[in-house]
Amino acid sequence: MQSEHENTGLSSSLTDLMTSLAVIFILLLVAMLNNALQQTKGTKSQVLSRFEETLRDFQTQGVEVQTDPKDPLGLLVVVPEGLLKFEQGKADIPPAGQEFVQEFIPKFVAAACSPEIRPGIGSIVVEGHTSSEGDERLNLRLSQARSISVVQESLDVLDGAENADSSANHRCFLDFVSATGRGSAEPVEVVGREDRSLSRRVVFKIRVKSLEQRGLETKLGLSDPKAVEP
Repeated sequence: MQSEHENTGLSSSLTDLMTSLAVIFILLLVAMLNNALQQTKGTKSQVLSRFEETLRDFQTQGVEVQTDPKDPLGLLVVVPEGLLKFEQGKADIPPAGQEFVQEFIPKFVAAACSPEIRPGIGSIVVEGHTSSEGDERLNLRLSQARSISVVQESLDVLDGAENADSSANHRCFLDFVSATGRGSAEPVEVVGREDRSLSRRVVFKIRVKSLEQRGLETKLGLSDPKAVEP
């Protein structure tokens, strides 16, 4: 009988020990995840602040720099239709829009490709949008064509820039950038109704690298571990 009691007591002690270890492991895991989340938020906040400061002059023209409500790692730079001035149904950037790109892109790319910010950015997507007017298949193709036009014009501007960093910024932007069109899938609504003018826009989506991505790149020797501190 005593042996049975001793075995039962030992089994209970082992169960308590395993439970305690499991609780400790969970607490450590939660702490590690929370720390990673806070560091990623810190990087995102730093990148956001840099773009807000760099593009401050353009904000008076309607350019918005904001966090992406659909992506915890995402930032948005929204360019309204009026600044690019696409003609109805066309994808070619007219002269007035080209002037905007010539002023905007060098500053935008210089911020994205700066030594302090570049290691923290994973990608930049130039995303075209249309209003709900017209056929959606045509809108999708039009938004895609407009986003490609913006990327091509941006690269042309960087090629033509006469400064020491122009070539490096061109390569950097090319490494980051891609183009896509969303058609009228994401209209801008004001008081429950679509604002067609605001819906016609181009968005630069900036995605910040996760802490795991940066950690892997550091181990592989692909980035500077001291860059973009949270």
